[in-house]
Amino acid sequence: MKIGYCLTGSFCTFEKSIQTIKDMVNKGYDITPVMSENAYNTDTRFGNAKDIVSEIEDITGKTTIHTIVDAEPIGPKRMFDVLVVAPCTGNTLAKLVSGITDTAVTMAVKSHLRNSKPVVIGVSTNDALGAAAKNIGALMNYKNYYFVPMGMDDCVKKPKSMVCDFGKIEDTVLNAAEGKEINKKLI
Repeated sequence: MKIGYCLTGSFCTFEKSIQTIKDMVNKGYDITPVMSENAYNTDTRFGNAKDIVSEIEDITGKTTIHTIVDAEPIGPKRMFDVLVVAPCTGNTLAKLVSGITDTAVTMAVKSHLRNSKPVVIGVSTNDALGAAAKNIGALMNYKNYYFVPMGMDDCVKKPKSMVCDFGKIEDTVLNAAEGKEINKKLI
Protein backbone atom coordinates (compact mmCIF):
# COMPACT_ATOMS: atom_id res chain seq x y z
CA MET A 1 0.00 0.00 0.00
CA LYS A 2 1.31 3.46 -0.91
CA ILE A 3 0.80 5.99 1.86
CA GLY A 4 1.48 9.69 2.04
CA TYR A 5 2.24 10.45 5.69
CA CYS A 6 1.75 14.13 6.53
CA LEU A 7 3.04 15.88 9.64
CA THR A 8 1.88 19.28 10.82
CA GLY A 9 3.14 21.42 13.71
CA SER A 10 2.28 19.40 16.82
CA PHE A 11 5.99 19.03 17.46
CA CYS A 12 5.53 17.24 20.79
CA THR A 13 4.06 14.23 18.94
CA PHE A 14 6.70 13.93 16.21
CA GLU A 15 8.47 11.14 18.09
CA LYS A 16 5.23 9.11 18.03
CA SER A 17 4.73 9.82 14.32
CA ILE A 18 8.28 8.80 13.53
CA GLN A 19 7.81 5.54 15.43
CA THR A 20 4.55 4.90 13.56
CA ILE A 21 6.28 5.54 10.22
CA LYS A 22 9.12 3.20 11.20
CA ASP A 23 6.70 0.45 12.28
CA MET A 24 4.68 0.74 9.08
CA VAL A 25 7.76 0.76 6.83
CA ASN A 26 9.02 -2.35 8.65
CA LYS A 27 5.69 -4.02 7.81
CA GLY A 28 6.15 -3.26 4.12
CA TYR A 29 4.16 -0.08 3.62
CA ASP A 30 5.54 2.30 0.98
CA ILE A 31 5.51 5.65 2.80
CA THR A 32 6.32 9.08 1.40
CA PRO A 33 6.66 11.86 3.98
CA VAL A 34 4.82 15.16 3.54
CA MET A 35 5.38 18.05 5.95
CA SER A 36 3.89 21.48 6.32
CA GLU A 37 6.45 24.20 5.80
CA ASN A 38 6.46 25.01 9.54
CA ALA A 39 6.91 21.36 10.49
CA TYR A 40 9.71 21.02 7.94
CA ASN A 41 11.63 24.16 8.94
CA THR A 42 11.03 24.87 12.64
CA ASP A 43 13.53 23.97 15.34
CA THR A 44 11.82 23.41 18.71
CA ARG A 45 12.59 22.06 22.14
CA PHE A 46 11.46 18.71 20.71
CA GLY A 47 14.21 18.63 18.09
CA ASN A 48 16.11 20.25 15.28
CA ALA A 49 14.07 20.36 12.07
CA LYS A 50 16.90 19.12 9.84
CA ASP A 51 17.54 16.16 12.14
CA ILE A 52 13.85 15.23 12.20
CA VAL A 53 13.52 15.46 8.42
CA SER A 54 16.72 13.45 7.97
CA GLU A 55 15.48 10.71 10.31
CA ILE A 56 12.14 10.44 8.51
CA GLU A 57 13.83 10.35 5.10
CA ASP A 58 16.28 7.68 6.30
CA ILE A 59 13.38 5.52 7.51
CA THR A 60 11.26 5.93 4.36
CA GLY A 61 14.02 6.20 1.79
CA LYS A 62 12.06 9.07 0.26
CA THR A 63 12.51 12.83 0.00
CA THR A 64 9.98 14.82 2.01
CA ILE A 65 7.34 16.73 0.09
CA HIS A 66 7.31 20.12 1.81
CA THR A 67 6.08 22.72 -0.68
CA ILE A 68 2.71 23.42 -2.24
CA VAL A 69 4.22 23.01 -5.71
CA ASP A 70 5.60 19.55 -4.87
CA ALA A 71 2.32 18.44 -3.22
CA GLU A 72 0.04 19.47 -6.11
CA PRO A 73 0.81 16.43 -8.35
CA ILE A 74 -0.24 13.95 -5.63
CA GLY A 75 -3.78 13.68 -7.02
CA PRO A 76 -3.10 13.92 -10.74
CA LYS A 77 -0.36 11.28 -10.46
CA ARG A 78 -2.47 9.13 -8.08
CA MET A 79 0.58 8.80 -5.87
CA PHE A 80 -1.08 7.29 -2.77
CA ASP A 81 -3.76 4.82 -1.81
CA VAL A 82 -4.28 6.55 1.55
CA LEU A 83 -3.11 9.90 2.90
CA VAL A 84 -2.46 10.18 6.65
CA VAL A 85 -2.28 13.51 8.51
CA ALA A 86 -0.85 12.77 11.95
CA PRO A 87 -0.31 14.89 13.87
CA CYS A 88 -3.13 17.07 12.57
CA THR A 89 -3.24 20.39 14.42
CA GLY A 90 -6.28 22.53 15.12
CA ASN A 91 -4.96 25.00 12.56
CA THR A 92 -4.82 22.33 9.86
CA LEU A 93 -8.29 21.04 10.82
CA ALA A 94 -9.71 24.56 10.35
CA LYS A 95 -8.03 24.91 6.97
CA LEU A 96 -9.32 21.55 5.75
CA VAL A 97 -12.88 22.36 6.79
CA SER A 98 -12.66 25.75 5.08
CA GLY A 99 -10.96 24.54 1.90
CA ILE A 100 -7.83 26.62 2.54
CA THR A 101 -4.85 25.33 0.60
CA ASP A 102 -1.82 27.26 1.84
CA THR A 103 0.58 24.53 3.03
CA ALA A 104 2.08 21.41 1.49
CA VAL A 105 -0.18 19.30 3.73
CA THR A 106 -3.44 21.07 2.87
CA MET A 107 -2.50 20.89 -0.83
CA ALA A 108 -1.68 17.19 -0.44
CA VAL A 109 -5.12 16.57 1.06
CA LYS A 110 -6.93 18.61 -1.59
CA SER A 111 -5.02 16.94 -4.40
CA HIS A 112 -5.51 13.43 -2.97
CA LEU A 113 -9.25 13.97 -2.42
CA ARG A 114 -9.82 14.82 -6.09
CA ASN A 115 -9.68 11.05 -6.66
CA SER A 116 -12.14 10.30 -3.81
CA LYS A 117 -9.40 8.51 -1.91
CA PRO A 118 -9.28 8.22 1.89
CA VAL A 119 -7.65 10.76 4.20
CA VAL A 120 -6.85 9.55 7.73
CA ILE A 121 -6.79 12.28 10.38
CA GLY A 122 -4.81 11.85 13.60
CA VAL A 123 -5.83 14.79 15.78
CA SER A 124 -3.30 16.43 18.08
CA THR A 125 -4.45 19.79 19.40
CA ASN A 126 -4.79 21.59 22.71
CA ASP A 127 -8.22 22.91 21.71
CA ALA A 128 -9.94 19.74 20.41
CA LEU A 129 -12.70 20.22 22.99
CA GLY A 130 -12.76 23.97 22.41
CA ALA A 131 -12.46 25.96 19.19
CA ALA A 132 -11.34 22.95 17.12
CA ALA A 133 -14.32 20.80 18.18
CA LYS A 134 -16.59 22.21 15.49
CA ASN A 135 -13.97 21.48 12.82
CA ILE A 136 -13.47 17.91 14.03
CA GLY A 137 -17.25 17.43 13.93
CA ALA A 138 -17.51 18.91 10.47
CA LEU A 139 -14.71 16.79 9.02
CA MET A 140 -16.22 13.68 10.56
CA ASN A 141 -19.22 14.36 8.33
CA TYR A 142 -17.19 14.98 5.16
CA LYS A 143 -16.81 12.14 2.70
CA ASN A 144 -13.45 10.34 2.56
CA TYR A 145 -12.19 11.53 5.97
CA TYR A 146 -11.44 8.86 8.59
CA PHE A 147 -10.39 9.62 12.16
CA VAL A 148 -7.85 7.77 14.27
CA PRO A 149 -9.33 7.11 17.73
CA MET A 150 -8.43 9.98 20.07
CA GLY A 151 -8.59 10.84 23.73
CA MET A 152 -7.68 13.47 26.26
CA ASP A 153 -3.95 13.55 26.96
CA ASP A 154 -4.02 15.54 30.24
CA CYS A 155 -7.49 16.36 31.53
CA VAL A 156 -6.15 18.36 34.50
CA LYS A 157 -3.48 20.60 32.95
CA LYS A 158 -4.97 20.69 29.43
CA PRO A 159 -8.73 20.17 29.79
CA LYS A 160 -9.51 20.79 26.10
CA SER A 161 -6.58 18.86 24.62
CA MET A 162 -6.86 15.60 22.68
CA VAL A 163 -4.35 13.40 20.89
CA CYS A 164 -4.92 10.44 18.62
CA ASP A 165 -3.77 6.96 19.56
CA PHE A 166 -0.78 6.64 17.23
CA GLY A 167 -0.90 2.87 17.74
CA LYS A 168 -4.27 2.85 15.94
CA ILE A 169 -3.09 4.60 12.77
CA GLU A 170 -2.41 1.38 10.88
CA ASP A 171 -5.84 -0.05 11.76
CA THR A 172 -7.49 3.20 10.68
CA VAL A 173 -5.56 3.15 7.39
CA LEU A 174 -6.57 -0.45 6.67
CA ASN A 175 -10.23 0.29 7.43
CA ALA A 176 -10.18 3.56 5.43
CA ALA A 177 -8.71 1.74 2.42
CA GLU A 178 -11.86 -0.40 2.47
CA GLY A 179 -14.15 2.60 3.03
CA LYS A 180 -14.86 1.61 6.65
CA GLU A 181 -14.78 3.66 9.84
CA ILE A 182 -13.38 2.54 13.15
CA ASN A 183 -16.49 2.71 15.32
CA LYS A 184 -14.82 3.83 18.52
CA LYS A 185 -13.38 7.29 17.78
CA LEU A 186 -13.13 8.52 21.38
CA ILE A 187 -10.97 6.69 23.89
